[in-house]
Amino acid sequence: MQVETIGGPEIWLRGPVAPSAPSHPAPSAAQQAEIGTPGGSAPSAAEGGFSWMNAHGGAGASTLAQLFGGHDSGLAWPDVAAGRPGGVLLVARTHASGLQAVSRILNTARQNEIPPGVTLSAVVLVADAPGRLPRELGRRIKVIGSAVDVHRVPWVPSWRTGNLSGPLPREVAALRRLVAGN
Repeated sequence: MQVETIGGPEIWLRGPVAPSAPSHPAPSAAQQAEIGTPGGSAPSAAEGGFSWMNAHGGAGASTLAQLFGGHDSGLAWPDVAAGRPGGVLLVARTHASGLQAVSRILNTARQNEIPPGVTLSAVVLVADAPGRLPRELGRRIKVIGSAVDVHRVPWVPSWRTGNLSGPLPREVAALRRLVAGN
């Protein structure tokens, strides 16, 4: 995410200000076949892909890295000097403290306080409970979506017990395409 100041208050511009080269190469055909396959091997950092970074503890980056492939960066920005993918998918739960953690990290990115070679590619919000979100949380998600692409992952009961073998929910199709580079 890049921020441009235009004579006066800071203005957030969604997406790149000027065309730039991607921070990671597109996955190969073999990698694309593996992405989204539960139990499939994740592409290595040298081959490209994304780093999944938790905005807070328990956000779900490890589970998403297992399901979609990519590097699980935990709670830290990926170390691109060590060959980790610099494209970050920031993961958070949809509860109030999860959305606040996303806002803090977006502010860090807005102030250009992220490591060199790292790009915040999108925010991935994982449902914290089954059912509809309270209206207040939905409004917060709209605000986050005005600054960065947001992908929503629904509540999947089997993931709670560690069973990742079932099919992916249809609601993650756009996230799957993003990770696959399509």
